[in-house]
This record gives sequence, structure tokens and C-alpha cells, in this order.
Amino acid sequence: MQDRHRSRRVRTVASVVATAALALTAGCESGGHSAASPAASAKPSPSPSPAWNHSPKSLAAIGDSITRGFDACTVLADCPEVSWATGSDPQVDSLAVRLLGTAAPTSSWNYAKTGARMADLPAQMDLAAAHHPGLVTVMTGANDACRKDAAAMTPVASFRAEFETALRRLRAVSPKSQVYVASVPDLKRLWSTGRGSPLGKQIWKLGICQSMLADADDLGPAATARRGEVYARVVAYNGVLRDVCAKDRACRYDGGAVFDYDFDGTQLSPWDWFHPSKDGQMHLAEIAYRKVTAPG
Repeated sequence: MQDRHRSRRVRTVASVVATAALALTAGCESGGHSAASPAASAKPSPSPSPAWNHSPKSLAAIGDSITRGFDACTVLADCPEVSWATGSDPQVDSLAVRLLGTAAPTSSWNYAKTGARMADLPAQMDLAAAHHPGLVTVMTGANDACRKDAAAMTPVASFRAEFETALRRLRAVSPKSQVYVASVPDLKRLWSTGRGSPLGKQIWKLGICQSMLADADDLGPAATARRGEVYARVVAYNGVLRDVCAKDRACRYDGGAVFDYDFDGTQLSPWDWFHPSKDGQMHLAEIAYRKVTAPG
């Protein structure tokens, strides 16, 4: 009987998630045209920001389990075919399909990895940069906040340094690649939504994002403070993504669109009530396409 119970848990349980507005710096102010100002004439003008290409010809995706479509199709497994960034599933209509059309299968690459944190991004960026893609998508940071406890979360300074390193490494190899950066989802909102599912709460007890989801029904001061600390760290991570992206002339941050998105029950995995479902992946693709193709 105990073995049967354990087997049932394995089949229904999901895995532990270890889960700017345009920031082109124009830098180009119009100078005076007075011929009486030789010093001003001799001073070199700042290089203008490159025009954003709304129709890149190739795409490379890096990040974590969300971009791998983890738990969107079946329990404990990646499902890259429904990835918001590079998936082929027509229901999702991924960013790659929307931008590249029939060329998507041969002109897009997914180097995201389930469980990845910001520290893994530079190595993923190296793989992406080797293709000299027209666009690189970045979605990572949830696993930096989703730790065994709040004290184990990635320090903000480390998060910043690794993201800066990743962008530098891209620019060293593929200086013209554009970058779309998605914000980290609001983990506190996911807790609030998922805790309405008795099954979800049972699954969370097995270890999913304990810094936020542990003791899901505990509304006492300590648990509330812990969740507040995780929420604040995610906000800080998104501030880093925004600020670092703003310093790169070919980088667009989503302006907090993913963080602000209110995932409901149909948009969360039925196996873990935490990762996006296929429907959730579709909405992430819609957000990305809207941001990548926005005027500017």
C-alpha cells in the first residue's frame, strides 16, 4: 500500500523548480550649428543608437525552465515544442514563429536549461552568440529567488555582475545582436493563485520554491515577512534587468510586463501550479511579440 501511494505521488507530482520600455540610449543630442564655435565643431559626435529591427532573421533563447516549457506537456519533463520563445506548437504561436515564419525551425535555437540561475547565463550566452542571431531572448531570475529559504537567494550584486558579464560576452562575439529581456514573474502572485488548489499545495510541499511557497496556508507574521522578502528580491532583480539593459543600445526590457501579468489557473501547469501551462506559454509569446515589435 505504501508503494502504491508513493507511485501515485511520483505520477502526479511536478518537479522542484530550482525556476523598457525601449532602452536604446540615444546619446545623440543635436549640437549647435554656429560656425563661430570651432571647439564644438572639432568634438566628435556620439554615435547614434542603431535602429531597432522589428523583423530579425534569427533568434536564440536563453534562460531557465520557463523557456524550456517544463511541466507544460507532461510531469517532470521539458517540452520545448511549446516554449514561448522557440516552440513549434501552433497553439502557442511562439515568438520565433511569429517573427520568422517558416524559417523558425532552422533559424532559432533554445539554450535555456531547467534549473538555471543568472550565474548560468554567461555560458548560455556564449552558445547563443556563436550563431550571431538577430535577436537573443532572456528570461531568467526565478530560480535565483526560488531557493530552500530566503537567505539562500542570489545577492543582487551577484545577479547584476553575471548579467553584465553575459551581455559583454555577447557583444564581444556578436555586437549587432538585439536582446529582449523578460522580467522575472511575480512569485508572490503565483503563490496567491496556486494556493487555491489543494493539489497544488500538496505538490509544493515536495520542495517547489520553498522560499516563497513553503507553508502555503501560513499567514502568520514570519511567513508573511519571508514572502515579502522574496517579493522584494524579485523586484530588485527586475530593477537590475532594466538598468543593465538600458546601458546596452540594442537591448529592450519588457518594462515589467511578465512580472505584472496575472496568471490564472488555466495558465499554470496542472502538474505543479507554478510553471506556465501551454496557455501560459502562449501569453508569454504574445507579450514578447508585442514588446519586440513595438515602435521605437
